[in-house]
Amino acid sequence: MVKKVRKPVVAGYFYERDRDKLVQQIKWSIEHDLGPKEVVKKPREGYNAVPIGISPHAGYVYSGPIAAHIFAEIYRFHEPKTFIIAGPNHHGFGPPVAIVDEGVWETPLGSVEIDSDIARELRKKCNVVEIDYFAHEREHSIEVQLPFIQYFFKDFKIVPITLLIQDLSIAKCLGKAIAEIIRERNLGEVIYIASTDWNHYEPHEVTVEKDMKAIEKVLNLDVDGFYDIIRRLDISVCGYGAVGTAIVAAREINVKDVKLLKHATSGDTSGYFLETVGYAAIAFYV
Repeated sequence: MVKKVRKPVVAGYFYERDRDKLVQQIKWSIEHDLGPKEVVKKPREGYNAVPIGISPHAGYVYSGPIAAHIFAEIYRFHEPKTFIIAGPNHHGFGPPVAIVDEGVWETPLGSVEIDSDIARELRKKCNVVEIDYFAHEREHSIEVQLPFIQYFFKDFKIVPITLLIQDLSIAKCLGKAIAEIIRERNLGEVIYIASTDWNHYEPHEVTVEKDMKAIEKVLNLDVDGFYDIIRRLDISVCGYGAVGTAIVAAREINVKDVKLLKHATSGDTSGYFLETVGYAAIAFYV
């Protein structure tokens, strides 16, 4: 049977299309003043695993150094077998929650297989999840995570999830299902990545202030407070449903600490501070 193949849609736009140039771009992200600077295989003292992370999904020239933090942090601890990656559905195509349950996704760094078993298991555990390939065809929020994962890890599979509807009830359903999958396997075998950018198109100081108020709720694992504050303060977090899912899953698996590894805005990387987008790398530890 011929496998379904998803070709990259933002290669040459959000990140380099050429393999060697892409590797250099990821190295640049790591070594950037805002990046982690180093990659080490050494867990942080006092922690056993990083089963959940939050990563940005903008063009690498803007958010790459921040994204590098979360994958370097996961690399300290694990060689994961599967990454479940949820992000917003920017284009509005497809069902409220769309998953892919077979095939491969390609990037300039190679092909990644879908973990069909976990995808189907997730669908059974959370009845709002639907199989839909069309929702993923043009969406970048998951695709841009893959080259970073490919750079740091080998022999892994993915489960991509787009969220058209991002309300709290969906975050709770999906978060509990993901937590069950994480608990049912060896620690570090399955990692959940929430793909989101934070406040959009306001001055740097405004974006920083708004972002930190929302991120504080994440660090305190306060999912109700997170949804409340982004609504009340009009904080335009594009992947808030993926973040809400992370908080719910974290509480279910008894995460003991959450750390903001790095926050910056597009102003920090581009030098243009009038209209900025916020980016954050956040790690959840057990």
